[in-house]
Amino acid sequence: MRRSASPLSLTLLGLGVFLLVLAPMLAFYVEPRAKRTPVDVNTTTVMTGTGTYFDRGSVSAREDQELTVTRRVLGNVAVSTENDVAVWDVSVTIDTPDTLKLDDPRKSFQWTTERWVTDRETNKPVHCCDEAPTQFSGDAYLKFPFDVRERSYRWWDNTLGDTVTMEFDKRVKLDGYEGLRFTGEVAPTQVDTRQVPGVLVGVDAPQVMAEEWYANENIELVVDETTGRILKATSAPDITLRAPGGEEPQVTLLYSDALTFTDETIESQIDLASADSRKLRLVGTTAPVGAAIAGVVLTGAGGFLVVRGRREPQP
Repeated sequence: MRRSASPLSLTLLGLGVFLLVLAPMLAFYVEPRAKRTPVDVNTTTVMTGTGTYFDRGSVSAREDQELTVTRRVLGNVAVSTENDVAVWDVSVTIDTPDTLKLDDPRKSFQWTTERWVTDRETNKPVHCCDEAPTQFSGDAYLKFPFDVRERSYRWWDNTLGDTVTMEFDKRVKLDGYEGLRFTGEVAPTQVDTRQVPGVLVGVDAPQVMAEEWYANENIELVVDETTGRILKATSAPDITLRAPGGEEPQVTLLYSDALTFTDETIESQIDLASADSRKLRLVGTTAPVGAAIAGVVLTGAGGFLVVRGRREPQP
């Protein structure tokens, strides 16, 4: 009698070897390349809270008003693909009860447009493609890097025009979904000057260059560990005017002790983070482990059948 390998044994052996090769490729080649900041984003986040703002019409501060901050992010796919970076065009409006009902960013209390350009792998700023602001730096702004760690990060604060150190606080649950909580604050800092009537800041002069100061005693960010997506954000902006060289605020331009993501925004952010995390786990853990186990089983079975062979009579 002689032994020969059956087609089944060779098929099992070949498939097993293929899966054993595929497993490390998924884990060490495909999964790292899947961790790229998306370029086709189209998201809206909303923060609300009660605060004070300076009403230009009445030339006075209005207190205990509902404030709404809306950020719209639209990925510029054409520019991103051409330069292999993530280019996001961002529109931010701050609305009072009077301007919110107008539903027009040009008539909001404050409207800014920005263009953020980052490395799709590291999340570091890339200075190209008509970025604005041009001095952007740090580790994070609209999102954190992938694989967030329990350490401090440099968070870009656009009002400050500089980075804020965000310290890791603890792990928290939002609707049962776990995120990493980071906290930081901004001490009172002069960020700009603006020409105003002297009487507004207690100066006996027709016009003066008043100092614009900014502080924020409560910046809180809850971040998805895998994707770096912001699940919840809280901020306490305090923007005031001082007389030139003055030590005390004379006018409150904008203040709130807690502007926070709405429940709808938190739910949406969790859904997006959960979906993206599942995809990354699939190619980084689930698929490689499954392929490795199946590869071992099939290779063993195929090898056994090849060795055992099938008995055929000698001619």
